[in-house]
Amino acid sequence: MKTLWNPWRMEHVTGAVPGPEGCLFDPPGRGSWDRKQLLLYRDRLVLVLLNRYPYANGHLLLAPVRHVGDLSALGPQESLALMTMLQHCSRILADRLRPDGFNIGINLGRAAGAGIDDHLHIHVVPRWEGDHNFMTVTAEIRTIPQHIEATFDMLLPDFQLLAPPEENNE
Repeated sequence: MKTLWNPWRMEHVTGAVPGPEGCLFDPPGRGSWDRKQLLLYRDRLVLVLLNRYPYANGHLLLAPVRHVGDLSALGPQESLALMTMLQHCSRILADRLRPDGFNIGINLGRAAGAGIDDHLHIHVVPRWEGDHNFMTVTAEIRTIPQHIEATFDMLLPDFQLLAPPEENNE
């Protein structure tokens, strides 16, 4: 028998830790990355976070920096930046985690499943054949095979290569 450890999820499962102040997609500071916030990338238009409560290992959240709740509110540069970053996210996850596929999605509005409905974001979820088992069905718990901080450390160098030279982490 294998033991599956997901210690960071217990706070979420029990509701022991309150949600972040303000918007999750507006992490404090100006740096292009922040391990504590699980911020892998930020420039003037887009940011990428590792989901603290992932559906699968490597679950990323991609969002515009500007606080908008709908696709129609994006400007042309923001739309292009989001799609370009989505391509980078998919490539980085494919290279580092070797998934068999991806779920990529946007939930617009609470009725559509958006947990945060006033700041548009895209879920990028790597998937593997047989990646979820009886735990999800019987206990409503997902198992993640790698600690979230190890995943962050593995992905960060690739995202740092995308940062423009003037976007230094402080």
